[in-house]
Order: sequence, then C-alpha cells, then structure tokens
Amino acid sequence: MKPRLGVVGAGSMGAQIAQQAALHGLDVMLHDQSEEQLRRAAASNRGHVMRRVEKGKLTEADAESALDRVQMTSDLAEAVGEADFVIEAVFEDLGLKRSIFAELDRLAPARAVLASNSSTMGISKIAGATALPERCVNMHFFYPVLVMDLVEVVRGPETSDDTVERAMAMAREMGRTPVLINKEIDGFIVNRILHAATQEAYRLLDAGVAGFEDIDTAVEKGLNWPMGPFRLGDFSGLDITYNARLHMFKTTGDERFRPSAQLEAKVRAGKLGRKTGEGWYKY
Repeated sequence: MKPRLGVVGAGSMGAQIAQQAALHGLDVMLHDQSEEQLRRAAASNRGHVMRRVEKGKLTEADAESALDRVQMTSDLAEAVGEADFVIEAVFEDLGLKRSIFAELDRLAPARAVLASNSSTMGISKIAGATALPERCVNMHFFYPVLVMDLVEVVRGPETSDDTVERAMAMAREMGRTPVLINKEIDGFIVNRILHAATQEAYRLLDAGVAGFEDIDTAVEKGLNWPMGPFRLGDFSGLDITYNARLHMFKTTGDERFRPSAQLEAKVRAGKLGRKTGEGWYKY
C-alpha cells in the first residue's frame, strides 16, 4: 500500500510536489491557508498535466486520475491527520517553518515523517519545534518539480536512520532520484556548487572581464549547461538568487559569497528576470 502524503504550502513548489506524487499513484492532501492559492494550484497543475496529454505522453484518463488524487484543503488537521509522510513547502521563513512543524507534531500521526523542502535551512533549525526531532528531515526538490529529477535528502544531527530511509524511498515512489547528504551544510550539494560557479561568473562580470551574454554563451557552449548563470538567474528570479547569496554570505562571513554589486542593483531596480519582464535580458 502506497504511503499517504500531506503537502503544506500550495505555491509553485508545493503544488508541483503534490502533483508529481499523484502522477505516481500516491494520494495527496495539499494544504494552504488561502482558498484562492489552492484554486491557483489546481489550475496550474491541470495545465501542466494536460500539456502531457496534448503531447501524447499521458492518456486523458490517467491525467484525470492523477489530478483527482490531489485533494485540496485549507484545514491543516484534515491535510495531515492520517498522513504517513508530510512535506512542508512554504516560503523560506524560519519562524513560519518552526510554527508549522510545531503544528505538524501535534496534528500528524507519530509514525509520520516530517520533511522540509527548504533549500537553505538545515532541519536542525526547524526540528527543535517538535517533540520527535528524529522523524524530521530535509527533502529539497528542484523547481520545476515536474521536470527536475533530483531530490536532496539531508540528515539532521537527530534524524533517525529509519526517517532517512523512508525519505529516500518516498523520493523514489514519486519517480525522483534522491541523493543523501549525511551532514548539514549551507547550500547542500547542488546550490553550493552552483553558487561557487555563478559567483565566479559574477566576479568576471563585475571586474569587466566579459559581458554577461558572452559569459552565458561560454558556459552554455563550453560546459554544456542548458542555461548560463545569468539566463538561469533570470529564469529562477534574481531576488531568489540575491537572497541565496546574501544568506550564504551572512551565514559564513566568507567574502566569496558576497552578492555581486550589479546583481544587487538589478534587484533594487525591480528587474528580477522573466517574472518582471526584464532582468539581465528583456522578455
């Protein structure tokens, strides 16, 4: 019998995590306090799934079944009361995440694994809000979840082996490839390597060595990245890129992570990439 999944937070990440699980036969309860956000999530997921039908990758019957397996609710108790596994996917605010985990600790069955999708906060910062920190773990999905195959599973200092094994198994149940990180580290694996590479790209730009378009072309053609660092920043949102750099800089105090002056200027000007129509490039 497949585990029952609760997902907390129906933004872009949470909605797609829920739908990815449902596409692989899991029953999911998707929670958000906002009924309007739940409606947006349902509409967005339907659009993504139906595009697969149009491309012949999914039958209409299977698509409707997958959409039906995601139940929406604004009642947290209903969302997690019978869950075997819960994934929190709200925005990166430590106080909010801790308050949610305290509620999950109270409302979810004691057997349930409590996972955070946070890309910047190790589970040790959040699990202290619960009575059972051994059942808490990071499961970092990548956006867009319906496309990106990887899940970083990060063990906290109190996370049990059973919790880790169940998180790895859940990722596989959802049709995703997990990697295990045995020690909490800022940025985990992918973002840490990505930050190092993109920071070097920003240093080259700030030093006037090359323009951002040429740096993107060099990385795309020379390293075979699908997108260069500036194009990727526009796709992800330059505010997200900037805040991730700022978090790493403040956490480590390492000058290597100080955000680029030109990146900061873009964010202050509200030129955040695709979502605002202009970032490094115009859309």
